[in-house]
Amino acid sequence: MSDTRDDAPGYTPPAIWTWTPGHGGRFANINRPIAGPTHEQALPVGQHPLQLYSLGTPNGVKVTVMLEELLEAGHTGAEYDAWLIRINEGAQFSSGFFEVNPNSKIPALMDRSGPEPIRVFESGAILMYLAEKFGAFLPTEPAQRAECLSWLFWQVGSAPFLGGGFGHFYAYAPVKLEYPIDRYAMEVKRQMDVLNRHLAMHRYMVGDTYTIADMAIWPWYGALSKGQLYEAGEFLQVHEYNHVVRWADEIAQRPAVRRGRMVNRVMGDPASQLHERHNARDFETNTQDKLACP
Repeated sequence: MSDTRDDAPGYTPPAIWTWTPGHGGRFANINRPIAGPTHEQALPVGQHPLQLYSLGTPNGVKVTVMLEELLEAGHTGAEYDAWLIRINEGAQFSSGFFEVNPNSKIPALMDRSGPEPIRVFESGAILMYLAEKFGAFLPTEPAQRAECLSWLFWQVGSAPFLGGGFGHFYAYAPVKLEYPIDRYAMEVKRQMDVLNRHLAMHRYMVGDTYTIADMAIWPWYGALSKGQLYEAGEFLQVHEYNHVVRWADEIAQRPAVRRGRMVNRVMGDPASQLHERHNARDFETNTQDKLACP
């Protein structure tokens, strides 16, 4: 056993917590205990009714996959502009972004298709808003709708334990601490077992019907099942969740999913990165490998 548990010096919280800027490991430079904008900057607005301000994190991928799935299904009104918000540089704290999302988190959507713009923030809310707007990927039969929304909100409530909990302490914290890593690894493995048991009996999260529940869960837990999050595949033995792996592989082959995961992506193969998306041709002409060519 390491020296980070029983025999390690304890931490006694002070009577009153005070913020130490820059303390807290990776991303500490953008963390602060107050809300609100830090600088004045308007957001760009493109030609389409739907304006997405995001980054290709798992939460961002949920929405770009949904938009591409809507277009794939023939909903031309789902054409969108996707603008890159570089959260590591604090772009989410601009005055313009704050107007779209007072919580200063990506993704955020502005729907300008009606007489008055409608803002939608929080990835689960955006998925549900788009599903209802276009009448797609959200079942209308009561039992299936309830199942879909239950899994959608399961993801919204569960992922912080994976990202902010396990991911932070395993990959981003300035020191490795056994207790929080053990605590969150146990919870993440429990969540993966929940999914694995369910997907052993169902093709998708709602039986044979592909829904926004799959779009919400796949970028987080599908990626985890393939060892693509936090370099923790071996540590968590994710290959053991074979039904999740099967489901993740099937979804990954969908053309709209392949496109959606490219949008606002800033990591990995340059050919997989489409920093901004303004029309379907961008996937062929504006990926980073193409833009780097003389």
